[in-house]
Amino acid sequence: MHAIDLPLSAIRKLLDGASVSSLDLAEACIARSQAFSDLNVWVSFDPEALRKEARDADRRLAAGERLPLLGIPIALKDNIEAAGMACGAGTASLNGKQPRADAELVARLRAAGAVIAGKVGMHELAFGITTNNAVTGAVRNPWDRTRIPGGSSGGSGAVVGARIVPASIGTDTGGSVRVPAALCGVSGFRPTVGRVPALGIAPISLTRDTAGPLAYTIADCALLDEVMTGAKDGRMKLTLQGLRLGVPRRPFWNDLEPAVEQVSESALDTLRQAGVELVDVDMSALSELNASVSFPVVFFEFVRDMRKYLEARGRGVTLEEMIAAVGSPDVRGAVGTLLTGGGIPEDVYESALQARAKMQALYAQAFESHRIEALVFPTTPRVAALVGEDETVDLNGTQQPTFGTFIRNTDPGSNASLPGATIPLALANNLPVGLALDGPIDSDRRLLAIAEAVQSALAPAPQLTTPN
Repeated sequence: MHAIDLPLSAIRKLLDGASVSSLDLAEACIARSQAFSDLNVWVSFDPEALRKEARDADRRLAAGERLPLLGIPIALKDNIEAAGMACGAGTASLNGKQPRADAELVARLRAAGAVIAGKVGMHELAFGITTNNAVTGAVRNPWDRTRIPGGSSGGSGAVVGARIVPASIGTDTGGSVRVPAALCGVSGFRPTVGRVPALGIAPISLTRDTAGPLAYTIADCALLDEVMTGAKDGRMKLTLQGLRLGVPRRPFWNDLEPAVEQVSESALDTLRQAGVELVDVDMSALSELNASVSFPVVFFEFVRDMRKYLEARGRGVTLEEMIAAVGSPDVRGAVGTLLTGGGIPEDVYESALQARAKMQALYAQAFESHRIEALVFPTTPRVAALVGEDETVDLNGTQQPTFGTFIRNTDPGSNASLPGATIPLALANNLPVGLALDGPIDSDRRLLAIAEAVQSALAPAPQLTTPN
């Protein structure tokens, strides 16, 4: 095992104690990138630039400087701007183009000492769940090269799942951090919308978008959340004894792949034995409300927010040019007519926002009336699909829309701006399964503490065998 396989806190101790160098971590990252080149995780990766950053970090460490992430390599999704690296948002018109400056969250990562290892692949414009990108190529799941890594932050999941880097940053609009984390066997966290600065991130919907971390453990995600948001309350610790978690059997536990259901139910049994009080909660009213919110908000705000982003950040392309150059058929089908009569009318958008408010009220009532601190459910209804299953996927003998199937459990909380975490469980059919936790709005640090306690109570998730 190499130091790059360890949680961030352990790497921190090794770096501060000079037992390992940042250059050692960089060399491991480079070697594994070469060994796992068939995963196609990187869209911008310069080994010499990474070595230079690592040597600079080692000089700072030798001089006695101590920062939370000093010397640790972290990957960024391709829609997050970082000076000196292309920021293509996975789309043809921006592919290879460098931004003028760091995104605000990247500035915060650098201020904490992070070494930005490179940019990783994503579903084009973040409009999808497979990361089968016609512009930059399909990113593949490290557990099975024939499978998707999830999306839209597929590269962010695969690069950590393959242990090429110990952490990455993705973005999540309807599940785009948590789905790849679950399908690639790592931990992920979606903050409450607004806690992480959006400046310098190519948007879909500012009502729904947020950047979030993917890492080996929830404790690692909590550290990254602290850096990205500027949270000052440190890490909470709590016991599971007497903790009340809601189990939303309807609709989140409906129609699960049998092997996913078995692994998830086993996790609930373990939590009961650890003292957790599991409370059945009926959230079936969410389904209709969510359908009224999801696409109307996204498609209306994409036109507004992406246009403003392209102009404000000087990306050198218009929204019209961007949409005309979209390369992935599924994304072209989604956004191709938004400017030519296929957009969302403002009254439909306003109705969607009203439905969103009702969703938020429904969640708040569930948390309060059942005296629960979080909801617990499988992150996805089934394990990773095959690359190429872009339109439909089998779920218990029937063909279902691929996108809707994989975001089914993560999308409602996203629309309501809830914080959400995912924890890797055991394998089902030799592929990773994730367990999700959603908490009340702005309960992020408490939810991270709950998720960390839950993760500690469960058996360690399987890890890929990686070269030293």
